[in-house]
This record gives sequence, structure tokens and C-alpha cells, in this order.
Amino acid sequence: MNEPNSLPSVPLADSIDRAIQKIGHMIAWVYVILVLVIITQVILRKGFSNGLIVLEELEWHLYALGVMFGLSYAQTTNSHIRVDLFYSSFRSKTKYIIEILGILLLVLPFISVIFIHSLDFVADSYRIDEHSESPSGLPYRWLVKSAMPASMLLLGIAVVSRLYRDTVLLFKGDNA
Repeated sequence: MNEPNSLPSVPLADSIDRAIQKIGHMIAWVYVILVLVIITQVILRKGFSNGLIVLEELEWHLYALGVMFGLSYAQTTNSHIRVDLFYSSFRSKTKYIIEILGILLLVLPFISVIFIHSLDFVADSYRIDEHSESPSGLPYRWLVKSAMPASMLLLGIAVVSRLYRDTVLLFKGDNA
């Protein structure tokens, strides 16, 4: 891999990352739909003075899907935000140790808490058949809420893949 944000190759982690990236590419199409919905809403609102609540809510839902599932894509491509003030000057071994500790002490606990609590959130929404408070809004709010545990599960898989990659590279002896 020669891209600037690429990581050294570890076959199992590479396979997992490629699968997650394929899912990310499919989910990215929600942004195309989002743009079309926004354009339609603007035309209706500005051209005909008649916006639709259902389109406004659909915008929020599509944006949420793109962001939530985009987290795992960013993790697998190493394109997430990082503070490189000191990190960029560290040796590879030090970077792997920092990544491993960050994943074990910060990222995985955070993902676990969000995942566990989002299951109840979705179940309650489904149980009460939650829908928009607006009469013309979207039904089945539990459906969009289910993106939370699904995206956290996918992010968890991506993070475990990164943990595996960094652990393998730490003990491989590639400490340039």
C-alpha cells in the first residue's frame, strides 16, 4: 500500500478492512440520495413555497446513516482525525503501542457502551412503534435508530482489525 494514510500489510486485517470498505462504498450512495432529496426540498420550498416534512426528516436520516457507517470506513483507511503534534515523529514501535493502548483503553470501551445502550434504544423504539411526531413525517423510527448498533458493530470489527494489525506489526519487529 503506497497511499499516505496506508498501513503496513497484514493479510487478515487487510481482508477485513477491504470488506468494510466495500460496505462503506455502498453506504456512500446515501449521500447521492441525500443531495437529490435536498435539491428536491429546495425546489419545493423556494420554487413552490411548499416544503415537505417527510423530505426534511429523510435528510436527517440519510445524513445519520452516512456519518455512522462512515466511521468504520475512516478507521479502515486511517483517515480519521488524529493529533499528530508528537505522534508523527515517533518510531513505528511507539506508534503501535500508542494505537494498541488507545484502542484497548478508549475506543473499544466507548464502542461497547454505545453498542449496548443503543440496543435498548432501538428495542424501545420498536416496541412503541415510534414514528415522527409530525403527522406527515416518517414512520418506523426504530429503523434509522438501528443504524447505531449496526454501525458500532461494524466500527468494532474495524477497530479489532486495527488492533490485530498493530499487534502483529509490533511483534514482527518492523520498528523503522
